[in-house]
Amino acid sequence: MTLKKLDLYIIKQFVSVILFALLVFAAIFILVDLMEHLDNFIDHHVGITLIAKYYLFFTPEILKLITPVAVLLACLFTTGRMSNQNEIIIIKSSGVDIYRILVPFLLVSAVLCAVMIYFNEWIVPKANHEKFRIEKIYLQEHLEGWWKYNIFMLDSRDRIVSIGYFDDATNTASKVSVQEFADTNLTYLVKRYDAQSMTYDSTSHEWILRNVIERAFDGPKEVFNSYTSLPMKQISFKPADLQQKELNPNDMNYDQLRRFIELQKNSGNDVSRYEVDYYSKVSYPFAALIVVFFGVPLSARKKRSGLALEFGVSILISFIYLLFIKISQVLGYDGIVSPLLTAWLANIVFFAAGLYNTAKVAR
Repeated sequence: MTLKKLDLYIIKQFVSVILFALLVFAAIFILVDLMEHLDNFIDHHVGITLIAKYYLFFTPEILKLITPVAVLLACLFTTGRMSNQNEIIIIKSSGVDIYRILVPFLLVSAVLCAVMIYFNEWIVPKANHEKFRIEKIYLQEHLEGWWKYNIFMLDSRDRIVSIGYFDDATNTASKVSVQEFADTNLTYLVKRYDAQSMTYDSTSHEWILRNVIERAFDGPKEVFNSYTSLPMKQISFKPADLQQKELNPNDMNYDQLRRFIELQKNSGNDVSRYEVDYYSKVSYPFAALIVVFFGVPLSARKKRSGLALEFGVSILISFIYLLFIKISQVLGYDGIVSPLLTAWLANIVFFAAGLYNTAKVAR
C-alpha cells in the first residue's frame, strides 16, 4: 500500500468515526436536555414542531462543545482498530513511523479546526439568537426587562449617560441624562443634558436629544438652555451596543465581541473577562487538532481493549482538558494572567504533553 493510499484509507476511517461520534454525542446531549426541560415544554404547551425547531437551533452550540471529544474518540477508535488488526505493525515494518501515521489525522483535524472557527463566527451566534428568541416568546424565559431599564453608560472618561428605558424596536431611549465632567477634574460637573427622549439617526450616525434642557456650570454660575432637538455627536455608543447588553459573549461573533470590548475599554471598565472569552473563541477549535497527539499514540500499540475503554479514555482526557480551561479562565478573569495567555494556556500545555506522548511512543 502506497503512502497516498494509506492516507486515504486512514482519512476515510477517521472521518466516518468522527461523524458517527458527533451524531451519537449530539443525540445523547439533546436527549438529556429534553428530559431536563420536558416539564417546561409541557407547562407552556409547546408543540413537537417547535421543540424540534428549538433543538435544531441548539445543535450548533452542542456540536461546538463536543467536536474535540468526538475527534479524540475517533483517533482512539480508528488507531486502536488498526492496531488490533495488526495494520499498525505492518505499516511500521514497511518503514513508516508514528509521525508519518499522524499526517492524515492532522490533515482532517486541521480542516475541522478551520471549519469550527468559521462555525463559531457565523453559525453558532445566529443559532443561539434564534434559540434565545424561542425561550423568550414561548417558554417565558429571559423576559424583557433588566437590560432595557435603568441603563448607565460610561461613554468616555468624562461623560456618563443614563437611560430610563430603551426601545430596541425603534432605537429610542426615554428619560435620558447626559453628564459631562471637566477633563482635568473628573469630580467637577461642567454640563448636563436632561431629555425626554433620545433617538438614533442612522443616516448621520448620531444620537438626537428631544425636548432637552441644557445646564452649563461655571463655578457658582449656572446657565439654562432648552431645545426641541439637539444632536449629540460626542456620544460614541450605538444602539447595537445597548442591545448587546442582553447577549452573552458566547452568543456574539468575533466582530460584535471586539466592538463590545472596545466600548467597555473606552468606558474605563475592566475587560479581562471579555478578552479571555474573545481569545477563547479562536483557541478552543484548536483542541480538535491537539487531541490527535493523544489519541493516535495511545492506541498505536496493540492491546486488549474495546470501545468502552476507548470511550472512557476520551472522556477522561476531555474532562481534564476542560477542567484545565476553567482553572486558567479564573486566573484570566481575575487579571492574574494575561487574557491571551489564559485562552491559549490549556492548548500550550496539552500540545507539549501530546508531543511528549508521541515521542515516547515513537521510541
